[in-house]
Amino acid sequence: MTDIVICGASGHMGRVIAEVINNREDCRVAAGIDKVTAQYGDFPIVSSVSELTVKPDVIIDFSHPSSLDDLLNYCLTNGTALVIGSTGYNDEQTAKIKKAAEQIPLFFTFNMSLGVNLLADLAKRATKILGDQFDIEIIEKHHNQKLDAPSGTAIMLANAINEELDNRCSYTYDRHSVRAKRTKNEIGMHSVRGGTIVGEHEIIFAGRDEVVSLKHEAHSKSVFAVGAVNAAVFLCGKPAGLYAMGDLLAEA
Repeated sequence: MTDIVICGASGHMGRVIAEVINNREDCRVAAGIDKVTAQYGDFPIVSSVSELTVKPDVIIDFSHPSSLDDLLNYCLTNGTALVIGSTGYNDEQTAKIKKAAEQIPLFFTFNMSLGVNLLADLAKRATKILGDQFDIEIIEKHHNQKLDAPSGTAIMLANAINEELDNRCSYTYDRHSVRAKRTKNEIGMHSVRGGTIVGEHEIIFAGRDEVVSLKHEAHSKSVFAVGAVNAAVFLCGKPAGLYAMGDLLAEA
């Protein structure tokens, strides 16, 4: 049985994760962490990780990048595994995550969805065939409450594509301020924010007189919750290291 603490427990995503866990027999919610401490399940919710009275096997974080330092300090001190599902980390924070993974098992991916990770794999295959002759653009759409843009998933997809192109491409986020023709070695990324869109990502390969599109749509946040819980159960008992969805899928 894997004991899990949910960081961001009172948010919509935290509640969905709790529901997913409650429908499984191989894990349970030991506690929650959130500034809003009103209890809604059969587990306590505390306002900070330092107030935990139980020692979990794994913490799942779907809160905010500002929580990172406290979570890493706790996990490093207690040898607790950590699944990071939040996005919007800067380069310094990403470096801290990678450094911490030298001492604890840490699962870090920009998107917990199995479908999105398949999309990244398909994009790499398409780039290998089309990349030198096709322009590549990424369009991501999310709800009007999302703070970061472009999405972490869009960056993940762009990085996967760029690796196939020997990292020679730069990323262009805003074309209206650049009055110049599109260069060959760039990947365009465009963000749409509106309504209650859970998450849509489309990769466009535009060539001469033909266009190839790869697209993923998430219709519910439960797809990310299921992935996060799978990651937590997978991570329990693993040695220190930085893990991602590819490691989980390889063991399935």
